[in-house]
Parts: sequence; C-alpha cells; structure tokens
Amino acid sequence: MAINTRPDFNKLASTPRSFQQADKTVLGPTTTIAITPVSDGRNGAYEDNVERTWRMAEKVYDLITNNVSLPDGTPVRVVVAPEIVYGARSAARAQEYYATQGVSANIWVGRSWSYIDELVGAGQGIGSSEWQQCAYGLNQTDRPGAVWLKAFTACMDEKKRPIFCVYSPDLEDEEGPLNEYVSTRLLRFARAAAAVGYMRGKNYLSVGGVAMGIIGSDVRRNLFQQYLGMGVVSVDQCIINGRIDANFYDHDELKKALAWFQSFNKTFSNKADTRRFGLSDKALVEKCLKMTMICRDLLHGNARLADAKVGKKQGFDANVEYAQGVNAIVGGSQGQRQWTDFNPNFDVTESLINSSWDWNGFHAPTPWATENDSKNGMGMLFGSLISGGAPQLFADIRTNWTCSSIKKATGVDVSKICPNGIIDKRNSGAAALEYGVDLWKLAKAKKDVSIQTLWKKYNATKSLQDALLKEILKATNYMNAALTYFPGDGLSSQFTTPGGIPMTSYRMNCVDNMLTFSVVEGESVELPKKVEEHIKNVTDPTWPQTFWTPRGMSSFEYMNNIGPNHDGSSFGLIGADLITLAAMLRIPVDMTNVPKEDIFRPTMWTRFGNDDFRACQFLGPIYV
Repeated sequence: MAINTRPDFNKLASTPRSFQQADKTVLGPTTTIAITPVSDGRNGAYEDNVERTWRMAEKVYDLITNNVSLPDGTPVRVVVAPEIVYGARSAARAQEYYATQGVSANIWVGRSWSYIDELVGAGQGIGSSEWQQCAYGLNQTDRPGAVWLKAFTACMDEKKRPIFCVYSPDLEDEEGPLNEYVSTRLLRFARAAAAVGYMRGKNYLSVGGVAMGIIGSDVRRNLFQQYLGMGVVSVDQCIINGRIDANFYDHDELKKALAWFQSFNKTFSNKADTRRFGLSDKALVEKCLKMTMICRDLLHGNARLADAKVGKKQGFDANVEYAQGVNAIVGGSQGQRQWTDFNPNFDVTESLINSSWDWNGFHAPTPWATENDSKNGMGMLFGSLISGGAPQLFADIRTNWTCSSIKKATGVDVSKICPNGIIDKRNSGAAALEYGVDLWKLAKAKKDVSIQTLWKKYNATKSLQDALLKEILKATNYMNAALTYFPGDGLSSQFTTPGGIPMTSYRMNCVDNMLTFSVVEGESVELPKKVEEHIKNVTDPTWPQTFWTPRGMSSFEYMNNIGPNHDGSSFGLIGADLITLAAMLRIPVDMTNVPKEDIFRPTMWTRFGNDDFRACQFLGPIYV
C-alpha cells in the first residue's frame, strides 16, 4: 500500500487563492474524547468481563454525548477503542485508531484487573503527554475494579502523567444508570478536557495595546502559548478607521445592522452640538456598528470581503488576505485612552460580541475583554467553554458595599437580603446583554438546573431564543457615553441584573511568569429601588450594573483578596468545573469557596498533600 499520494504541484501553483468556506466559524480539529475499555486478558477472565465492560463504556459514552457541548451547541465528539484493551498490542491498536481521529483526551473504563504496565507500554499511556487522562473503575465485589484502578493511577503518577480517578464511594448497580457521584465526576472531567482540546491551536485577537496603564492588558504571548496552547494575533486600533475609510466592510450587512439596532431603547441624553466631535445620533450609531462588524471580521473572517463582485458593487477593493480573519475564540480591544479620546467607545462592539444575539440572529457568543484585559479574557474563555458556550460578564470590581454602608447612605436595612454585603460590578456599557435577563425564569427552569443544561435548551429551542431577544430589548437601554470618561463619545448599554441568579466569578492573575486563578461562587442580588438608584447615581447611571454577593465569605473578603480591578462572571455555579480545568492546565487556584468535596483534581495532587501550587510547579505548564 502506498503511503504517500503525490499532489499535483503544477495545479496547486496555478490555482488562485480564495476564501475557503468552512462549515464552522472557528477552524481546528473537532474536539474528541476517547473511551478505552480495559479488561483482564486471561482466557475465561476476559470472557467473563467482556459484555459488562462494554456496557460500562456504553453508559459513559451516552453520558458525555448527551451532556457535554462545544460553544456552538454541538455535542463533543466521542470515539471508542476498536476492541477492549487487554495488552500491549491491543493498546497500540487503540492508539493507532485514535491518532486518525484527533483525540485529545481519554477515559479508561474497567471493572476488573488489567495488566497495567502492558497497557501503558504503548506510549506510556494512550496518547501524547498533552492528552487529559481519566480512569473509571467499577466499585463492585465480583471483580477487582478498584485494584486495577489504584495500580493504574499509581503507575501514571510514577511516570509523571497526571490522571483523574473516578471510583464510587458506594457499591454500584451495574444494571442501573451511573450513580450521581460517578456521573458528576465524569462530566466534570469531560467538560474540562473538551475545553482544553478546543483551545489548543486557536488565537486571542488583541486590538490595540495597553489601556490606561492596566497591567491585565499587557498581552503575554508566552502565557497563552505555554498554558493554553494558543497564539496571539495583535493589530493596531488604526485598522478600524482604516477599514472604515476604505469602505472595507459589508455595506448590505450594515443596513441590516442599523435596522436591527433601532429595536433597542435608546437615550441620547446630550444634543449633538454638545458632543466634542459633533457626531449626530445616526452617525454615532453607524460608526459603532461599523466598529462591531470590523472586529467580528477580524475575529472570524468574512467571505464577502474577498469577493471582487461584492467589492465593486459596494465600493471597496476585495482582499483575500484581509478577509481571512485570525481564527480567534477570544479577543479584546484597548479602547481607552488613545482611541476613546477621539473616537466612539467600544461599548456597542463589546456588548454585542459578548452576547448571543445580533442582527444575524442567535449565535455562539465570543468572549471579548474590555480594555484588552487579556488575563480576564482567559477567564472568560474558561467560563464560556465550561458553561457550554453561555455568555460571560466582564466587569469592574467597582465597589464593596456592606450592609452598614448601604444603611448609612440610604437609610435602608438590607441585612436580610445580602448579609455578606455586595460587590457592585459594572464596566461602562460593554457587558453581555443576557445579564439583564433571568435565563432560568424565562425558560421556566428551577435555579438548581445547571447552566450547561439550561444553555443547551436555549441553543436547541428557537422560540426560547426569540423570547430571550425580546427580554434583552426590553431590559437594555443604550445611552450616550459619559464624556468625562469617553471624550470621543459612544453608546453604553444600561441594564440591571435581576436578583437570585446563580453566578460564578473568576479572575486570572499573573505573578512574574506564573498564572494563578481565583474562583468564587455566589449569586446576584436585587436591591430595594431606593438603594439601587442611589448606587447607580453616585457611580454612573449610563452603565450596566450587577449586584453580586459571594457565598460563605464577605464582599470585603472578595474585594480585598481578588487580584486586579476586573473580574469575569458566568451564569451558574461552575466553580468546581473551572478548578478541574485549571488543574489540567497546571494553573493553581489561589482563592475559592467551592466545597472541598466537589474539587476534582488528578491523583498526583494527593502525593503533594493536595497542595495545588506544589503540584502545578512540579509539572509546569502543559505546553512547555
């Protein structure tokens, strides 16, 4: 059999380049998790185990394919070994198959003893050192699944190959479904492993540089590459005005965007002649939407910009190179100050890119960091991937309000509403618009429904998507930007997050060349109207506001111990999943209120006394 098929190089050399259409917005291998069943290879023992081992694998397959989704709502891809692995050759066969399938994570499944060193002999564990590994051993009495599991994880630890261990604290019923403990841990692993696989090879789009001296917007390329396996593509903000001046955007789409944007409530509180650069309301909206379209084109590309016929009709020079985009899954824009001193702010751009709705309809949001705070962008990316693609909230950690400070300022006692105090999260008008809506209430779901399950329902239900847009339009008011902050004008979205919404806040921190991660769960708070209006008016009435309280700690503790001035938040209590993802990427967690029993890390962490920092330091970043 021939190994190579020689390309027709003459044909390739004579083919003009074009924008190559794809069936997905972001290019890259399909994120794939493998399931590898293992068994005792001895005659008789193998035959006794074969049927029930495959049944275990089947349950794990169904669990993951039904519950783990990529940001666009599609299920993560799962493949299964072509046969039960019971020795070195069957392990090599599985590895050969996985190499053709783009696998980036593996779950070993076993109910009986297996020959450990033979299994891992084929490449010291199926896959490369960058793969995430998990092993699930059955807790039953007729076969020693636990004996295999402990021997196997010890072997992987010795070979410096982190592996997650799943073993039920109670005897399992093989005839029934997976119990809650097992399914929770398998899903936690699968969500985080899918996130690791999805990030690899993608990019962060940096529009501009450092904003207002904020260290978070110092985009550290090596951190993206070594910890996340991602690249960074940087463009100067002048590209925005350059493309506007050259008419290099889809003019038909702009008309569509302008018509759609009229659906929002708008409060143009200052006349055009009082604005520094005298932009009319129409011109202001038009420029903000052009900025949005251009940033999206930079993220993902736009085939129409490569089409000479479209360019001739619309008055721009088609350009295949510029039409490509940078294949980014997260980005950020510098904005302040060099841009916003002379141009409209990025609030419309950032709020719409972070949201699931725009003039093209419902779609997967792209995390976008205000002021190009790329470290917060990392956290937003984590939250997006773990939550199944749900929108993320970028915010200033604006003010810590205790119950006593609220009472002193307003005379209102809120101690029964938020005894731990609140954090006022607001950040100009750049927040994802879904945070003005109670997603659970709209979907008629109880608050204990996970965000992954809830957002999957939104992705699958057109009527629910339409209802979401209706509520977004009702809740959001775009207002003229405050000239004190934005001399070049702009439009800031304003809304108030409803109370009682489960939310996880997070922040990626950087100490020299080491990343650390803060993860704190809590919920939004609905304040009495008098209190809400006071806080709004003494801060900035044109910006969106989310009043959030952490669980089991005071708002001051959070404010005092969080790192920089920005944090991110996700719908849902996803802290445990974020901690598992951080462990996979060897990023230690420096602050959390996630219960100890919910934290799931590789077995190797136990060898370090469960000291997250020591384990991560020992292993180093995954891509180094």
